[in-house]
Amino acid sequence: MFDDLLESVLAELPSRVTDLLEEIPLIVEDYPSDDVLDDLGVDPDDDTAIDNLCGLHSGIPLTERSVMHSGTMPDTIHVFRNGVLNLATGPDGYVDEAELRRQIRITVLHEIGHHFGLDEDDLRNLGYA
Repeated sequence: MFDDLLESVLAELPSRVTDLLEEIPLIVEDYPSDDVLDDLGVDPDDDTAIDNLCGLHSGIPLTERSVMHSGTMPDTIHVFRNGVLNLATGPDGYVDEAELRRQIRITVLHEIGHHFGLDEDDLRNLGYA
């Protein structure tokens, strides 16, 4: 269900956004890796933090790039299924499909926003936090 909804959400995005995703790999994983947790300073035993992590933009935002960054690793966007599913799970323990679709969209647009140099406050003001 998750992957099908992700594909559907991506198909609904404007072509300018999906064209960008041709240049930046979108990687879907169940959970963040230990390396990612280490980079973020998250304790691998902190289940609450891990269960609430929905996505991650890795790389240098466009607003901070210069010729000095040539040869650096390309940007990536990660979406973590477990975090997104947790946000879409109701008090009854069931995943609400409409909420899951909404959370997937917010997560993808949030991470793309980081690619364009938006910070958490900017994204919150846009409704993508």
